[in-house]
Amino acid sequence: MIETSNKTSLPDGTLTTVDKLRMLLDITKTISRSLDLDEVLKLVMDTLGSLIHYDAAGIYLIEENKAGENPFVFKSRAIRGYKISFALVEPRIKMGEGFIGYVAQTGKPLISGDVHQDPRYFHAREQTRSEMVAPIISNDTVIGVFDLESDQLNSYTEEDLELLQMLASQVAIIIEKDQLYVQLIEQKRIQAQLEIARQVQLELLPDHDPQIDSFDISAYVFPTEEVSGDYYDWVKIFDDQIGLVVADAVGKGIPAALLMSFLRASLRTSAQIGYAPHIAFSKVSNLLWDSVEENQFITGIYGILDATNKTFVYSNAGHNPPLLIKPDGEHKFVEYGDMPLGMFYGMRYHQHFIRFEKGQVMVMYTDGITEAANASGEEFGNERFAQRVLECINLPAKAMIDYIRKGVADFTERKFLDDDGTLFIVKAI
Repeated sequence: MIETSNKTSLPDGTLTTVDKLRMLLDITKTISRSLDLDEVLKLVMDTLGSLIHYDAAGIYLIEENKAGENPFVFKSRAIRGYKISFALVEPRIKMGEGFIGYVAQTGKPLISGDVHQDPRYFHAREQTRSEMVAPIISNDTVIGVFDLESDQLNSYTEEDLELLQMLASQVAIIIEKDQLYVQLIEQKRIQAQLEIARQVQLELLPDHDPQIDSFDISAYVFPTEEVSGDYYDWVKIFDDQIGLVVADAVGKGIPAALLMSFLRASLRTSAQIGYAPHIAFSKVSNLLWDSVEENQFITGIYGILDATNKTFVYSNAGHNPPLLIKPDGEHKFVEYGDMPLGMFYGMRYHQHFIRFEKGQVMVMYTDGITEAANASGEEFGNERFAQRVLECINLPAKAMIDYIRKGVADFTERKFLDDDGTLFIVKAI
């Protein structure tokens, strides 16, 4: 409770204005020490009676009501003096309706000396004869109201209203602090989840590059500050065959990481069973369509690299076209592809065929590379990307990745990309 000692009362026992201001200061100091909003509001209600007389009182906060026709509802956070049945039910008034709705809508406080003579009065308590309501305002926006009711006529004065408004302003500060604290806790929770998602994403990636005769292969994901859905993988099928995959799930965070986990398990199972890439993609697409929410899908390339025949047989599910560069510098983007995985049920995918000659390079990538933008909004783009690859064509695959990454970083002048960028380079040697 608030300390109220050393008061000087008027002859009739009422407190002087100085005493009331001192009590208000004591209340303010006490409630400022707590981060528990419910505890603070309870304390305010418990001590308010010593400052301003009331027979019933309530603090009501405005919340958005997305389910009903009325976009706002009043939620009682602390009430005193009402019957239990009323305390268990939120006030059924709309914005602009009753004293509470009027003050919430206009932002103007009011005093009613005789509520039954005021057409705005909402009959919620039979004994009430006079009422005083003050808005709770945060950043120039009404976020709630402070309501006091008395069983006597003309119980409240302008001085009482000023005190109530000052207390309401302190309550607003406490509510702001509570909201900031809740936001901080939520931010920490999200950061923890993102760190988990990042670890999931990293654990899905191979810990070394594949080794296969006649090819130099390397891949890498250049991370952003956020978790996204970029993913690459390889799986050994036979001594002279490996399955290669590059994919990008829509969205970021844990949902994207989980989609990648699902894709990894599905494609690795398909590789072990021996499904051709187009069959594997059809089955994975149907599983995704059955399992994930609407508007969640994956783009990707999955194919089988054969070292004996020097061929790559693959399917493209709505992903960026692979870049092919011949030893003489001739290059093209292979613009063959079908719909992303999980977008529609019963999708059929086609197979495409690439035969490698010595010195030929294939680059698979995600749009985080080509869509990386500089400060003026200009994207790195396909042609600049192809030119950068041509400049390092004689380097080993791993060194090529470093060279391309540096080119993107120099262009954007940024340490991190807006979206993860993945490079998967296959070089015939």
